[in-house]
Amino acid sequence: MEKRVRAKYSNVIETDFVISDLFIKLKHKRLNYKTKDLPKQPTDLNTLPALTAGILNQGLNNYVPEAGATVFKNVISVSANGANTGAMFYQTHPFTVLQDAYVIDLIDESKPSDMVYLYLVGALQKSIRFNFSWTNKAGWERIKGEKITLPVDKNGLLAFDYMEAYIKELEAYLIATGLNNYVLNDEEKRVLNKFRAHNAEQSRAEQSRAEQSRAEQSRAEQSRAEQSRAVRLNNDSNNSNSDIFWTEYRLDYLFDNIVQGKRLRKDDQVKGNLPFVMSGTTNTGISKFIGNDVRQFPANSITIDIFGSAFYRPYKYGMGDDTGAYWNEKVSVDKMTMLFYTASINKSLYGIYDYGRKLRSTRAKSLVIQLPKKIESREPDYRLMSIYIRAIEKLVIRGVVNWKDKQIEATRDVVNSD
Repeated sequence: MEKRVRAKYSNVIETDFVISDLFIKLKHKRLNYKTKDLPKQPTDLNTLPALTAGILNQGLNNYVPEAGATVFKNVISVSANGANTGAMFYQTHPFTVLQDAYVIDLIDESKPSDMVYLYLVGALQKSIRFNFSWTNKAGWERIKGEKITLPVDKNGLLAFDYMEAYIKELEAYLIATGLNNYVLNDEEKRVLNKFRAHNAEQSRAEQSRAEQSRAEQSRAEQSRAEQSRAVRLNNDSNNSNSDIFWTEYRLDYLFDNIVQGKRLRKDDQVKGNLPFVMSGTTNTGISKFIGNDVRQFPANSITIDIFGSAFYRPYKYGMGDDTGAYWNEKVSVDKMTMLFYTASINKSLYGIYDYGRKLRSTRAKSLVIQLPKKIESREPDYRLMSIYIRAIEKLVIRGVVNWKDKQIEATRDVVNSD
């Protein structure tokens, strides 16, 4: 990402500045309020957010009357007390300062864009965040002599255009990868509920089979073999609530390209930028980045090594002879569906292959995996699989965000108890 931006701004270099050469602390009227007496939500009287130390809600956790307050907007706030001393935020809405915090802004009054301010906050945080503590608070007199590294143009002026382009590129990356969105929509909730119903049905079916005698199990297996391969997840279309049909697919049905890699001895490998995949699960099988002239396999493909370990590859790569590549040139399958494929392959092949019985691509062609199918045809239900994996991804991101928030709350509790 940074390389793409750098390519557009080849004359930009990074230079160190003293913070006080670029920023100034802004004055404000002192407010005689106590946080315990102030509301956490706006009221008819208390309409203006008030800044205190901390990082929750960017330090804006109380509301005060606007009358008599110094109102700021489009400036940088600094937490000057507590466990998060030195934490900074770019504030785009009107607010005032209450206690244990202050406001800084660029000395240059040209007022660059919001994107530039976000870049500046990142650079400031890199310089001072975690360099201060409860006993060494990040007041202005302490931080103003610290150095900050920023890009400048050929004339030595701050490269605001570069900063803005960098943040836009970062924003585009977050949007493209979906990492800016972790709220489930209605369709994703419905799909998740279908799969949860499936899991519950499978559990009941497995429990029921475990309670049957060996003879009953044998008869049941024979009966199931005579039925259609497309079944509801609990093999009971009359009682299923999951509304998902499943069937088995051979790998050579799903992939029109199944290719085994070629051996490249370690002694012959030249250092470069191409990921080289070999057998194993460490680092998803990437053993080295090479510069050799080898066949490159396409992005949006899956590799399966001789032990049956499968990984999705969203990038081009080279490959040794102990790994096979699987992709489809005729059918467009998105990343989420390919991740579903990968999970199903790993589930099907787990524990089957080892040094005594290695999996090669010639043998893998006839292997089968179970996937959801469309009701009206035998075609895999690509949309259902894609929505499901996207929903799982959102749940994981939400879990990380919730964990982070709990850690912050725990830190605040410890600090407040002191």
